[in-house]
Amino acid sequence: MSRSTRSAQVAAIDRGATSGRVMLADVSRGRLELEQVARFTNDPVHIWNGRRSALHWDVPALFRAASAGLAEAGRQSDDLVGIGVDSWAVDYALLREGRMLGLPHHYRDTRSAVGVDAVHAELGPADLYVRNGLQFLPFTTVYQFAAEKADGLLDQADTALLIPDLITYWLTGRRGTERTNASTTGLLGINGRWDTAMMERLGLPVGLFPDLVETGTDQGPLLGDVAERLGLSTSTRVTAVASHDTASAVAAIPMDPSRSAYISCGTWGLVGVELEQPVVSRDGWKANFTNEVGADGRIRYLHNVMGLWLLSETVRQYQREGYRAELGELLAQAAEAPATVEIFDTDDARFLPPGDMPGRIRDWYDERGMRPPMTRAEMVRTIVESLAAAFADGVARAAELSGTTVETVHLVGGGSQNRLLCQLTADRLGLPVQAGPVEATALGNVLITARAHGLIDGDLEAMRSIVVDRFPPQHYAPRHSRGTRSRTAVGTGKA
Repeated sequence: MSRSTRSAQVAAIDRGATSGRVMLADVSRGRLELEQVARFTNDPVHIWNGRRSALHWDVPALFRAASAGLAEAGRQSDDLVGIGVDSWAVDYALLREGRMLGLPHHYRDTRSAVGVDAVHAELGPADLYVRNGLQFLPFTTVYQFAAEKADGLLDQADTALLIPDLITYWLTGRRGTERTNASTTGLLGINGRWDTAMMERLGLPVGLFPDLVETGTDQGPLLGDVAERLGLSTSTRVTAVASHDTASAVAAIPMDPSRSAYISCGTWGLVGVELEQPVVSRDGWKANFTNEVGADGRIRYLHNVMGLWLLSETVRQYQREGYRAELGELLAQAAEAPATVEIFDTDDARFLPPGDMPGRIRDWYDERGMRPPMTRAEMVRTIVESLAAAFADGVARAAELSGTTVETVHLVGGGSQNRLLCQLTADRLGLPVQAGPVEATALGNVLITARAHGLIDGDLEAMRSIVVDRFPPQHYAPRHSRGTRSRTAVGTGKA
């Protein structure tokens, strides 16, 4: 891989479902230096809409925080040439004549149930899977659109922009729909084109989303007033990175896709393998596996697991109860607690909304006549054990359904710092787990931007080689075989 001798920096606006950050990277002169210059919370807001209190994203506040981070990146950079934007998937803003028509709904808002019923009255889940290759998630964009239609809101809009595309629009004035995030909407066909026939059948307007934009496409320079306000140059340009945060994360995983699986673990745990072509099979549909587009046209064949959301909501509940809960302390206590005998189903829909997570978990056990975790340490241990089991099952199913022989599992994102989770996942699988990098999403973001500016070149494997050189993973060997998985490989069957 050739690397430029030019000295320049790129910035990543990386926003997850609970927090965001602006990262500054220097990937020139054979280096990959990454520094966080701003971090901010992503706090949703409840707003009364005349009938109920609805959950929304406060995107103006997020844009303000990201803008402040870009200004700081500019102050710390001698030549900030590029910016990339990524975020969570499926959510969007409705616009008319360039103006946003209210705050975007949060995917955890309960309104989507109406949309699910409306869509399935026309097209059942199996029919949808054949068309778009996506797992069933009740908040997928197609269901949200159907809920908007029921409320009469779609008729007021002439444009819909997914969250990272909205930020790009506010920075550059350019509208587009980046492909990796478009692939999560349920409106993009398995053939890679908008499924206009399905939209018409569902009574959804065709053409709300702008044209598709390929990953790595130049989106133009900053608007003049934006550049002036942030103290940046109008020569600073925005690149369409793999704007779905998981797609950026997977782009930076230092793995061999032919014999590896990955777990991108943040608020959600995305468990899967990377393929060249989608797998649309009845077994995949029944297992709720999805085909989402990754960087460079790869396919992210994966299943969603509830992820660290279970832990973060548990900590928030303990804090509401007056306990000064720190996750690190709770995890240390959990590591000393006895192993959980009976795990719970992390995919149960009751765990999706915000609220009293420990209470819901206890209810899950009570309903089945099982002993619930009693102490805080037991509760946290049970959550981590249940997540590890869900991750192990997801890896095994991904391998089996795709025909991939998995010898190593890469766990990246915030969960890679959770030593107990990493070790228990290795134990459950009977396979080695390579943990890290923590900032995989930001790394994938900046590498794609850097490549677009000619600071580096090469394919995904070449970019991943830079990551492993600079951020070597931490190795977790299985201590013993906890389940039925082979200690050497899983998934030697055919798709």
